[in-house]
Amino acid sequence: MPYRYKSIRNMACAVSTAALIALAPSLSLAAGSVTFGQPVEPAGLDPTVGAPVASGEVTWQNVFEGLVAVDRDGNITPQLASAWTLSDDGLTYTFTLRPDVTFHNGVTFDSTTAKFTLDRILSKDSTNGQKALYSVIDSVDAPDTATLVLHLSKPSSNLIYWLGFPSAVMVEPSTADSNKTTPTGTGPFKFDEWRKGDRVLMSAYDGYWGEKPSLDAITARFISDPQAQAAAILSHDVDVFGKFEAPELFSQFEGDDSLSTHVGVGEMEIVAGMNNTRPPFDDIRVRQALMMAVDRNILIQGVESGFGTPIGSHFSPASPYYVDLTGEYGFDIDAAKALLAEAGYPNGFEFTMKVPTRSYATRSAEILQALFTQIGVMAKIESSDFPAGWIKDVFKDTNYDMTIIGHAEPLDIGIYARHPYYFNYNNPAFDAVMDDIAAATTPDARAAGFKKAQEIIGHDVPALFLYSAPKLGVWDAKLTGVWENGPVPSNDMTDVTWSE
Repeated sequence: MPYRYKSIRNMACAVSTAALIALAPSLSLAAGSVTFGQPVEPAGLDPTVGAPVASGEVTWQNVFEGLVAVDRDGNITPQLASAWTLSDDGLTYTFTLRPDVTFHNGVTFDSTTAKFTLDRILSKDSTNGQKALYSVIDSVDAPDTATLVLHLSKPSSNLIYWLGFPSAVMVEPSTADSNKTTPTGTGPFKFDEWRKGDRVLMSAYDGYWGEKPSLDAITARFISDPQAQAAAILSHDVDVFGKFEAPELFSQFEGDDSLSTHVGVGEMEIVAGMNNTRPPFDDIRVRQALMMAVDRNILIQGVESGFGTPIGSHFSPASPYYVDLTGEYGFDIDAAKALLAEAGYPNGFEFTMKVPTRSYATRSAEILQALFTQIGVMAKIESSDFPAGWIKDVFKDTNYDMTIIGHAEPLDIGIYARHPYYFNYNNPAFDAVMDDIAAATTPDARAAGFKKAQEIIGHDVPALFLYSAPKLGVWDAKLTGVWENGPVPSNDMTDVTWSE
């Protein structure tokens, strides 16, 4: 494999990757090495623990794999399961597992491992942030080493899709407690080192069961400051930034022939979640009035420099099931004031926005604060450290009035049927529609169900539905195989290669 040097291109002799890393660890040094950047450093590297997506952005598909995977086009593909069947009554999945798969510690992957993984997700003390997605699994059997059987309590048309999420990657039992800091998976790259506050180092796994990646090593760099992100890209200290979160700085990359820029679509919906059991947000008229006080186009221009798409429900325009409901409660100050008066707040009210320390959230909060003043509503902004502080105060304790957060999981409209969940929203009609979607046996039935679900919460406004975030990507022009769109939040490096 030919080597390509950057700041040391004129060196007369080839030096091993390991030696180069020791000499200059901030550089992506060889054709077999790629450094990708991401804004948030995860609290841990195990995507089956906790709720934030940052851990999966480092290790999903690179280190950890699942029974199935979601590919770059959003399709379900076989992975550690080579095939599966669903019984006629929709209550039994039978998976055939691949032979000769080993974890990075040499332990064989088989049905007992898969059973352990799923039982762990479903256990009473599970901390898996997406546990509710898999609660339809009633029991798991491993009749032989190559066969895994899932018995469901009711049909679930979404389950096979959810099994492809980072939250359902396979875990080797002896490493379950240590995966947070030293992850051990079956993927094409093995974990080498986590330099806290800086980067995670990974290298190709010699015993990988599938097609070997072209890269010898990958590095995840954590850079939260947008200016520092841009500097790292321009200096080629970072080769890939698949989710660049400073759109106002994006144009500077477009004139650089050494870089490739991409405006892709993702599954992240930016919403202003409200505590639906806390006055005045327990009144649907108040929530609807606040929605009509929001000019989404102004918001997108101010937060994302015009990139992004307005939404009227919790659904991404990237999905084939998307329905445009932005006209349901469009920008209308007079109508918003009238609804507030009807709800008993003719002079408005005051409340606190508990905002995570993410740039899009902070910007959104400041713009919403200004927009709300037009209807007499005064919002105090309170910063909440992300992820730890926000997860405790908002996500777990629901100690908040309003917050702003991006929901990145695909087809996650079902979160409004979770009880409890941080919105504290409860509508039996919505729950029934989600049950209908789970039991759907045809694409048309699923589409009709998702349409109805969007219409219900678009009317009830349990959260202010703001916009679908763009996936702004920039990477070295000599790289191929990077995901342009984001059906799953990830930095999947398995198909990435340097061109000659």
